[in-house]
This record gives sequence, C-alpha cells and structure tokens, in this order.
Amino acid sequence: MEHVSIADQQESIKSLRSTISKLENALSQMTETGASTTLVKKRLKAINVGLAMLENVWHQSPHDYTLEDLTEARMVITGLFPSIENSYTKSKAGSPQKTLLERRIKALELALHAIEFIIKL
Repeated sequence: MEHVSIADQQESIKSLRSTISKLENALSQMTETGASTTLVKKRLKAINVGLAMLENVWHQSPHDYTLEDLTEARMVITGLFPSIENSYTKSKAGSPQKTLLERRIKALELALHAIEFIIKL
C-alpha cells in the first residue's frame, strides 16, 4: 500500500471513528422507532472493517475479519461514494460540511485501498 503521512493516517482514523459513532447513533434511533436497520448495520460493519484494515496496515493491529467480510465491506464502501460525492458537490465551498465530506471521502478511499491490499495478500 502507498505511503500515507502520519497526519493523514490520524485524520482518516478520526474520520472513520466519527462515521462509526454517527452510524451507531442512527442505528440506536432507528431501532427505537422500529425502522428497518439492515442498511445501517451493513454500513456500520463495513466502516468497522475499513477502520480495522487501516489499523492493520498502518499499525499492524490484528483483526478477526474473514475474506468474505472484506469483500462485502469493499462493496458497501464503494456503494457509499456516489451519495457522499453528491452531498460534497452540493455543499458550499469552505463550509464545515464540505471539509467533513472531504475527510470522509479520503478516509473511505484509504480504507478501500487497505481492504484491497489485504485481499491480495
């Protein structure tokens, strides 16, 4: 996998942890209201897998994910890009939302690269 600066590593890990927190909150609220949680659960697992793969590649942290988990996470994360990029396009230049989306896109791209790197091993 390509070299990533320590600052970018920290920013990406922070971004994915923030995304996980938001998904956990959404899952909790959806569970309380009885809404379907299948999509949120898939996204939450995929982001957790992505974070674990980044930590594995950058910090040699162990993980318990299977090849099937990695393949599914890759598909789910890839499927997130169109909606995130659409929101990014609509956000105002210099806004906190645009900055958050830039960081999230970068973190997800790096997570995807890490997943693909691990799959190829």
